Amino acid sequence: MHSFSEQCLDMARSMLAHNLDSIQPDGTLLPANNELSRADEPGHVAYALGEFFRATGETSLKGHDLIDLAARCITAQVFTEPAAENGLAYAALGLLAFGPSKERNPVWERLVEETRERIDKQLLHRSDYDNHWQAFNVAKAVARFSFGLSKKDETSRLIERMVERINQTSSAGFFDDATSGFGGNFNLYGVMTFVFIRSALQLHANSGVRDRKLPTLRTYAEKYIKTMPDLVRADGLGWAYGRAAGAYGQMHCISLILQGLRDGWIPDDQKPKYFDILRRLFLYFYQTYLDQEHGFLDLRDDERTAYEKHTTRMANFDAARYLCQWSRLSKTVHMPSGAPKTEAPRTSGRFVIFDKSNRKEQGLFLYRDAASGLHAQIPLVSSGTKLTADSLPFPHCPGVFDWPNNVYLPVMLPELTFGDQVTIPAFYGRNCVTGLGLRNSFYFRYEQPELINLNEELVKGLGSVKVQWTFSGHQIAAEFAYTVKQQVTLDKFRFALAIAAPHSKYRVAGSPALGAQGLRCSVAKDDFQANWQETEIVSADPAYRTNYGKIHYIQHLVRDHPLIMRPGHVYRLLVNYDPDVAVVEG
Repeated sequence: MHSFSEQCLDMARSMLAHNLDSIQPDGTLLPANNELSRADEPGHVAYALGEFFRATGETSLKGHDLIDLAARCITAQVFTEPAAENGLAYAALGLLAFGPSKERNPVWERLVEETRERIDKQLLHRSDYDNHWQAFNVAKAVARFSFGLSKKDETSRLIERMVERINQTSSAGFFDDATSGFGGNFNLYGVMTFVFIRSALQLHANSGVRDRKLPTLRTYAEKYIKTMPDLVRADGLGWAYGRAAGAYGQMHCISLILQGLRDGWIPDDQKPKYFDILRRLFLYFYQTYLDQEHGFLDLRDDERTAYEKHTTRMANFDAARYLCQWSRLSKTVHMPSGAPKTEAPRTSGRFVIFDKSNRKEQGLFLYRDAASGLHAQIPLVSSGTKLTADSLPFPHCPGVFDWPNNVYLPVMLPELTFGDQVTIPAFYGRNCVTGLGLRNSFYFRYEQPELINLNEELVKGLGSVKVQWTFSGHQIAAEFAYTVKQQVTLDKFRFALAIAAPHSKYRVAGSPALGAQGLRCSVAKDDFQANWQETEIVSADPAYRTNYGKIHYIQHLVRDHPLIMRPGHVYRLLVNYDPDVAVVEG
């Protein structure tokens, strides 16, 4: 039996071997599966090749000269117009991974003088970001100083500036990826930011800077690490909501835990628990996204899709880079062999507060039912620049409660249209409360004193809504209570359910799925007097796919004629779910 470290390196070799042929003579990439290339892809390739070199010391693979390929990709990236700063950051770290200084770096020796000058110029340019792009600035600063292109090291200052903004936008110290609008886009990119900066610091020429900044990073990264026991499902599914979940929802979480174990951020008595989480996360990643027959990462096919901006090529090189890092990290943390010590699953409900201020409250409600295996993530967060179903506040539980990736649909939520204002009880709350209810049930409540539209703008003076989710075993109830402040006409009411199937090939035995009885959804109270429409069959529609499988049916509850809503009256929608939770067979 291979050790985990060797297994990771074998997978990285296979992924690189399948994708190195896509690197063109000019350093750009040939896209896969009729996709379009991204401007930052050469940088991702360079970083993957650099990490492979760090992990193995090898300079060739399947007849390819890796030093030459890295030099070509770095050259392509630094001459990209307009500059892709994210790609530059990856390329800079890739270059640094081949050697800590210009004098001892085989890739730097291959670069022509014009490219070297261009690197100096591009790394000098510094924008300022409020979102995860600030991590790329940190990486550029690390590379610039480490290569001796600057005597002044900006790394510490940039990290401190990022931390100041975290404290300004999150009372709990989580990473807000929003740059405009309502704010509070707490998503997977928070995890990615800390993983990326920690990797950059490991390459810093001055280890003293790394040692000084690690306590700062720990303060914030530790918050994400502590959510993992409640976040990760029994079958190993990791971060499941918001843009870029899926394969990256596994990879970023694995990296964060391994870094935390390496840096001593996880106490000794907690390590067995985190080794088990790590094992499950990796197994889910391996079985769900790896084509085991050919050995490459498979993001898209007829049954599933991925975040629209993530290309298959980029994901393969990113995965190879991560696998090389995991291989190195696992040696330092001495992962135990044999069956890990596991804790018996228990039924639990927990609300992770991301931000609590006078203006808004946001967070993530996590519920797990030990008996059925139902495990849901309800995010109450901003969706950022583009609204999709991924970040809406309904129980995200792939296999049972599914949603279409990259498109908007009011999944398990009422959408109310008043003239040109389309509102949904999402994005923010006030008076968020969670606790134990009758018969050991868990509840999650929040209010919206002002309704909010799909552009995440508060619609002042229109009305308010109170929301309550109740979980009792595998049964779920959702109540939405609306009041208006003056008489108003509701033009349309809409509510949607999506029914999907697990992937026919890429799936984990034991994952929760819907049985023959389906969601067993019943509307207990509907003051909007809406009607179920004919079931929409979307099996052949490529727009209706998830990260995990194909959506086959959409069911809409609709009122498409006006309703006069009057002040002083509470309009309720109460929906009960008794899903037939089955188990995916291997």
